[in-house]
Amino acid sequence: MNTATTKQQKYLPWIMAAAVFMQMLDATILNTALPAMAQDLGVSPLNMQMAIIAYALTLALLMPLGGSLADRFGTKRIFMPAVILFGIGSILCASATSLNQLIFYRIIQATGGALMTPIARLALIRSFEKSQWLSVLTFAVTPALLGPLIGPILGGYLTVLASWHWIFLINIPIVVIGLWFSYRYFPNCYGEQKSIDWIGYVLFALFAFLITLGLDLIGRISQVFYLSCLLLGIIFLLFYFLYARKKDNAIFPISLFSVRTFRIGFMGNLCSRIGISSMPILLPLLFQVAFDVSPDIAGWLLAPIAAASMLTKFVISKIINYFGYRTVLISNTILIGLCIASFALPPTNTLIILFVPMLFLMGLLNSVQFSSMNTIILADLKPEQSSSGNTLHAINQQLSISFGLAAGMSLLRLAQDFLPDNNTHNAFRITFIILGLTTAISSLIFSKLRKTDGVHLIKKK
Repeated sequence: MNTATTKQQKYLPWIMAAAVFMQMLDATILNTALPAMAQDLGVSPLNMQMAIIAYALTLALLMPLGGSLADRFGTKRIFMPAVILFGIGSILCASATSLNQLIFYRIIQATGGALMTPIARLALIRSFEKSQWLSVLTFAVTPALLGPLIGPILGGYLTVLASWHWIFLINIPIVVIGLWFSYRYFPNCYGEQKSIDWIGYVLFALFAFLITLGLDLIGRISQVFYLSCLLLGIIFLLFYFLYARKKDNAIFPISLFSVRTFRIGFMGNLCSRIGISSMPILLPLLFQVAFDVSPDIAGWLLAPIAAASMLTKFVISKIINYFGYRTVLISNTILIGLCIASFALPPTNTLIILFVPMLFLMGLLNSVQFSSMNTIILADLKPEQSSSGNTLHAINQQLSISFGLAAGMSLLRLAQDFLPDNNTHNAFRITFIILGLTTAISSLIFSKLRKTDGVHLIKKK
């Protein structure tokens, strides 16, 4: 373990907390501002999703590189440039005058974000004894729960009271303060220098990029093009599997999928999250485009989801202890699917306040789902598999966000084009029903679990 001074140990959790907060804030703050941004950039709100997808996809693709770079060059020498790059990306995003510019600048911003949090976590782990990890990590990642709560509300208010540009500029004071503290107190820890599996990394990156691009282009370009992207993405994934089977130090070892609970958890996580991940962008659009709600009110309407997720954390372990992982994941996935589909029911003259109980229920179900999946997927991994398994799981989560956003918005565009009157609200209804049904069907993956799976994670009564 790399030693850190007393002052470094004092301020390092705060530095990581700031990095986590900025990353989570920027992952959610755009959702309520998309219609206003679309109007200013001269595009349809239904075509703005790539500004969010680009951020999530970049996070997924660059996360595996952070640890290797930090091991080779030191945590401080990578963390500080990452913070600077995040700040530069934020300024560039605020200066964007077209959607293509915004997407490119979001990639720059996300490149910094993808390195900030993993390296801060790595420095923290190497600066504290194992007995201290739980307390300092819990403190440092608490902002991850606040980001989804504050992001949509703050994005809505900044859009109404100022302009959408301040959604990005608000990062700059945090970046400046973070850099000052990092310069003084961030430790420069090194690790074992391992060679990066660049061939495996490129194959996996091409798979993720092409699948996301193909899903996003559905309904926007010729059928041949987006089907070609999807097919090529699948081909690169097959190439990766063939390559990794013969590679001992593959970036994502195939041996992970020989662990049954990891395999089921991985596939169930990816499939069930696609519908869930589309909701943070679809709901603000629904409220603003179909129900004519202002961005600030749309932001407040998303708050019950995050609030319910935080409240449920206190009872999730009891629910899993009582029912077991298999029962919880099957039934909860079906309930989430029904909840998503239920947003197709209210007509446009519905009082907006009536959405609050539906949104609160979604937050409760999401929290149970994520906590259950996040633990069962790692339950039976061997100690030497835990690091690569945890990294692949984190990337899987980011990919599911990218796939979900792309699939949800593509469904919405297709539904609107399919309807003879181009009725936007009815297009939302069709989209919610399809996403709800596909989410509910993904419960079949969790049915492959055994009743005894995860029993060693359950506390004895």
